[in-house]
Amino acid sequence: MKIHLAVDLGAESGRVMAVGVDGGRVVLNELHRFAHAPLLLPSGLHWDITGLWREILAGLGAANKWARNQSHEILSVGVDCWGIDWALLDRSGELLAVPHAYRDPRNIRFCERAQQVVSVDEIYQTTGIQMMPINTLYSLYAFAQSSPEIVNTAGTLLFIPDLFHYWLSGEIAVEHSIASTSQMIDIRTGGWAEGMLGKLGIPSKMLRPTVPPGTRLGKLRGDVAASTGLDPNVAVIAPGSHDTASAIAAVPAGQGSRWCYLSSGTWSLLGAELESPCVTKGSQRHMFTNEAGVNGTTRFLKNIAGLWLVQQSRAVWKRGGKEYSYADLTAMAAAEKSGATLVNPNAPDFHAPENMVDEIARFAKRSGQPVPETPGQFVRCCLDSLALAYRNVLELMQAILDRQFDVIHVVGGGSQNGLLNQLAANVTGRTVIPGPVEATAIGNGLVQAMACGELSGLDELRSLVRESGLVQNAVRCDESVAGETGAMIARYDQLMGG
Repeated sequence: MKIHLAVDLGAESGRVMAVGVDGGRVVLNELHRFAHAPLLLPSGLHWDITGLWREILAGLGAANKWARNQSHEILSVGVDCWGIDWALLDRSGELLAVPHAYRDPRNIRFCERAQQVVSVDEIYQTTGIQMMPINTLYSLYAFAQSSPEIVNTAGTLLFIPDLFHYWLSGEIAVEHSIASTSQMIDIRTGGWAEGMLGKLGIPSKMLRPTVPPGTRLGKLRGDVAASTGLDPNVAVIAPGSHDTASAIAAVPAGQGSRWCYLSSGTWSLLGAELESPCVTKGSQRHMFTNEAGVNGTTRFLKNIAGLWLVQQSRAVWKRGGKEYSYADLTAMAAAEKSGATLVNPNAPDFHAPENMVDEIARFAKRSGQPVPETPGQFVRCCLDSLALAYRNVLELMQAILDRQFDVIHVVGGGSQNGLLNQLAANVTGRTVIPGPVEATAIGNGLVQAMACGELSGLDELRSLVRESGLVQNAVRCDESVAGETGAMIARYDQLMGG
């Protein structure tokens, strides 16, 4: 079997997955998984970039051994990653600084300063990207202000998967889907928004033209092949290098269905696939974003804080000596009353608090709601609130696009949360179809397969995913709880000022 290696990096963990096609079905094997986290240094919050590279090489070595044992042929490798974060190289290709992590608190400060130089209206109308302090535009502006000598001498700006593609192949390239998350791309031309960047003192000489998903970048560097045992002819192919671009490519939607997607994980991204960007007064007012997808598509979406609230609450309890699995926390939440306490998942309070549990408790007290007392109550609060946030975004998106969506395809790790899926179906009244769980790795690998000529395009890719048994049973609205669901919606709308 021909194998494509998907290096899939999330904000908490990474994995190396083998993706192949056998008998008309996707075959997926996890070969290496590892945890990682940003580190707080005197200069701010940074990614352990060399630690990530070490794990990638370990994963490629494991892939080589597995493929030889199974008599499979590894054809290519590609990296996908969270959006926004970046690295600078000098003119000789050396890394100039340890990349900052997007949750670095200084980004909020510099976001406000940047918007005093360039208006929110100009930024959005130029880029079509929602205003978030974590965006590359603001972190790069912060770096340009604090370290101008580095920015002014930089030869190239790469995003995190671009950096790893460079280290794998020796070829420097910027993939378009990951660049589109930066709030630095002109939505109309597809090139860099040099005029806007110039106003912020961000030099354009380090910005290279982007390449589309599915671009062959080169072959493995000799030392990478030698250290991993892989054939040096293995191709390095840029997939949809933004993890959500790869995930949405693997949405198992049929042609003609009225579907939207929810990429569910640390972040929840709810949106629709469009043929062209939507930059209207309505999309700007409600801050929807237009990011690039596979095959020239546009991912029109809005970010919701996602399971970040649950993850960070779990980390608090772990520090206190009580470790719960996500399955345990979901089971405890299912036993609690719905809608007892609700929060706005996207409130600034929950962006990067020192203690998520305390922050939720403070929010509940300030808003006159019952303060959760048990882990189950805290997690139920998070999941109820997430489902209600999905409903709000879906209704806004339908109004902006003047389009009805009947089905929500939930992909990613969060699709395994049966309680959240049922809550989403209840509050939206839509059919929720969970899976595939590993949509990002599947999309990554199959875009590589497209580049190698094994698949004809996105329609065949999605048909293959549908026929591969990777989708769970559809979840429909539970009418027996309509009364309490309606009351919860009304309370949430009141909380949100609607």
